[in-house]
Amino acid sequence: MATVEYESPPVPRPNLWALIEPLLPPWPEWSPGPRPVADRLCLQGILYVLCNDIAWQLLPLELGFGSGQTCWRRLERWQQAGVFDQLHRILLSELNAAGELDWSRACVDGSHIRAKKGGADTGPSPVDRRKTGSKHHLICDGRGTPLKVITTAANVNDVTQTLALVDGIPPVAGRPGRPRRRPEALLGDKGYDSNPIREELRKRRILPVISCKGAPNIKDLGKLRYVVEQTFALLHHFKRLAVRWERRTELHDAFISLACSLICWRRLKKLSP
Repeated sequence: MATVEYESPPVPRPNLWALIEPLLPPWPEWSPGPRPVADRLCLQGILYVLCNDIAWQLLPLELGFGSGQTCWRRLERWQQAGVFDQLHRILLSELNAAGELDWSRACVDGSHIRAKKGGADTGPSPVDRRKTGSKHHLICDGRGTPLKVITTAANVNDVTQTLALVDGIPPVAGRPGRPRRRPEALLGDKGYDSNPIREELRKRRILPVISCKGAPNIKDLGKLRYVVEQTFALLHHFKRLAVRWERRTELHDAFISLACSLICWRRLKKLSP
């Protein structure tokens, strides 16, 4: 009689809070004042602001998140502790372990946003009648997973951030061997045309696939680069990122890192049983 082999059921992935909770800095055992609002409730308040672009002072108290000032200070504290960057790196490693990161190529591009209150890393936008704005510089893998985002003033040229994006990719574990940090090729439009940049990429063993100004576009380059535009659409679907309200760049970057983590988390959920 033939034997039937049964495969072990896949292990379900932990929920998002289970990944975030160990990264949060602990509160001191004794501190003056009332008992602080639970970290999980504050995180829910931060996510509410990220998704709905509501002012901190208008955060509904009846939802139990605490005041907007409480959530804002918790966001600041967690960003200083590097919580959101660590979470993004962990989720990238999970995707890499599942074979969902395409290291054969990476794509770079920039996108302008309005900066309503000004602040650091803002400037006259060349695409919005010189109104105050910022620019998101993004590098993603061949499947559109965000690897690194940098915020600059709106009048900063894309090419100046190329190497910062490449070098800013965090070490991604999840596979045998050393953590991966470099794609095999980098795809960019004519805004990234620079021979010194090409030389620096080759020194990093990255093949530059960048169109030259005054020459026809590289054939089928647009078909490979569309994923970066798709990733920008996913990022700016979080309404807090479509318009910049934070005067301090580190707080705006905290929202960006959290949004990148959520994009990675959603892709992981599609793989879960």
